[in-house]
Amino acid sequence: VQLQASGGGLVQPGGSLRLSCAVSGFTSDYYVIGWFRKAPGKEREGVSCISNSDGTTYYAHSVKGRFTISKDNAKNTVYLQMNSLKPEDTAVYYCATDLQNMASIYAHAMDVMSDNDYDVWGPETQVTVSS
Repeated sequence: VQLQASGGGLVQPGGSLRLSCAVSGFTSDYYVIGWFRKAPGKEREGVSCISNSDGTTYYAHSVKGRFTISKDNAKNTVYLQMNSLKPEDTAVYYCATDLQNMASIYAHAMDVMSDNDYDVWGPETQVTVSS
C-alpha cells in the first residue's frame, strides 16, 4: 500500500487549497483514509477521515464546516478541500490509511482521531496560511 499527498502551498488567510492523497496497492475495499497535520510545537492532530467502503466521514471540531473530505474511486484519490483557511491551519499535512477499517468507528465514538489506528503513512505536504 502506498499513499502520496500533494497540493500544499502558500495561501492567504481566507483562501482555499485542495490536498490530494493518491492511493495504491489496496487488496480490499475496506479501509479508512485519514488526514492528519502537525504544526510546529504542537501534537499531531487528526483532521478528517473517510471510510472507503461506505463513505462515512469525520471532521475534527477545528475544521468542521471549513474542510470537506471526498474520494474519487476512479482516480484512486482522496481529497481534502480546505476553505476559509486560517493561520492556525499552517502545518505539514499527511494522509494515512487504516487497513483494519476501524478508525472511522473510533473517531465517531470518541470524537477524536487516533493516529495509532493508522498503519501506513504517506509523505508530508506543507500548508502555509499567511499574508
